[in-house]
Amino acid sequence: MNTPLLQMKNISKRFGATQALEGVSLDAHAGQVLALIGENGAGKSTLMKVLGGAHAPDEGSIELSGIPLSASSPHEAREAGVAIVYQELNLAPDLSIEDNIMLGIEQSRCGIVDRALQRTRIQEALDLLGQGDLDVRKRVGELSVGLQQLVEIARALISDARVIVFDEPTSSLESRDVQRLFTAIKRLQERGIAIIYISHFLEEIREIASEYAVLRDGKLVATGELAGSTDQDIVKLMVGRDVDTLFPKVEHDIGEAILSVRQLSGHSSPVEVDFDLHRGEVFGLFGLIGAGRTETLRLLFGLDSCSGGSAELHGSSRSGSPHRRIAAGLGLVSEDRKGEGLAQQLSIEDNLTLSHLKPYSNFGLLNLRRRRVASTDWMQRMEVKARSPQQPISALSGGNQQKVAIARVLHQGASVLLLDEPTRGIDVATKSAIYRLIGQQASAGKSIIFVSSYLPELMAVCDTLGVMASGRLVETRPVSKWTETEVLQVAIGG
Repeated sequence: MNTPLLQMKNISKRFGATQALEGVSLDAHAGQVLALIGENGAGKSTLMKVLGGAHAPDEGSIELSGIPLSASSPHEAREAGVAIVYQELNLAPDLSIEDNIMLGIEQSRCGIVDRALQRTRIQEALDLLGQGDLDVRKRVGELSVGLQQLVEIARALISDARVIVFDEPTSSLESRDVQRLFTAIKRLQERGIAIIYISHFLEEIREIASEYAVLRDGKLVATGELAGSTDQDIVKLMVGRDVDTLFPKVEHDIGEAILSVRQLSGHSSPVEVDFDLHRGEVFGLFGLIGAGRTETLRLLFGLDSCSGGSAELHGSSRSGSPHRRIAAGLGLVSEDRKGEGLAQQLSIEDNLTLSHLKPYSNFGLLNLRRRRVASTDWMQRMEVKARSPQQPISALSGGNQQKVAIARVLHQGASVLLLDEPTRGIDVATKSAIYRLIGQQASAGKSIIFVSSYLPELMAVCDTLGVMASGRLVETRPVSKWTETEVLQVAIGG
């Protein structure tokens, strides 16, 4: 453990006027799990992209087992022994699971792909993740986001890597898959592989990692052993100040029912869902992957067609396109911000205002100056780290993209917020701000449906919690009437 397997020395990287990294030095040892911690935009993903060959550093050097590493592409980095599971999935949706996992490292004999040999290796990786029964011939685009995340992880496991970076690997996973991933990581440790683990879940970091390194504003500000640090110590290092509470409470009153859902069914999921959403209520939905939570929100927002049942908002049945649902007062934050939640090639201001352009429209023409002022104001309110509102959304970190997605539904003035995993990929301090924002929206009379795989936040933030299993809303209670054990039992047992 004295000689690092990986040494990154004085890494600096600038994008235009933005200094993304400044003199960062980082060591990782064989058989060690090092937690890399920091706010959104702190430079974590940029540092890992430098390691993975996606970005060339402006200054600094990298050594792997004492040998200089100067990969000019991710493929070269992978061949040198560095594998990265990025927060934003990098999969080819029209290819099979097998072809995605083996892409670039196909096994062949006489120029012909040896699928039997490939599938033996793939099966070992999937077994390690508890997904041994997955049909590897299936198109990745047909999988849920959670299963796509596991495919991405399997691709990293199958390479002969000496360093593996996990960037928010559990953001789309349910608890049992998280534990399988942790088991796999521990086995990788036993093989002497160095693991760099990026996550905003501090309890998760404590379970899997032994040491931490904190980035803030592109600089390495602290390193240490997790055993000797409290959560408050780490959060303070991340943000440069004290955070009063991770789950702030905002008093709000619950009024009359404004959304009544009766026997709502999709073509495959959900099945006959019933619930009422009240004015000023934060209604949580919990369930395992495939339980039907996301499908329920998609039906409510008009993205998928119903096979039966109804949803009445303010006493009127609402059907039709998402455009009509937005006009009726519904706003959706999708769980898949890259695929459908944001237009990746458009600017921040375009993404922020697309669902509500009326304030800036005069006789069919946009007042761009007025829109830019409003966009800048929303960026400041949501603490989006970017150069300007004109910057492409794809240039932002995942967490900052998520802030823009949330800002969009707030900007459009929705009276019912459908939030599907709204804190995914967001740092601890920003999560706290989002929880406060949800409480403030409820206090202002807005109603919120909050879908999350992270049970502690649902228990802390919601007024009511419904648990889904196999497409059905099995049970709904006030949060005070649930325990975490009971929630998990219902989610697993249905």
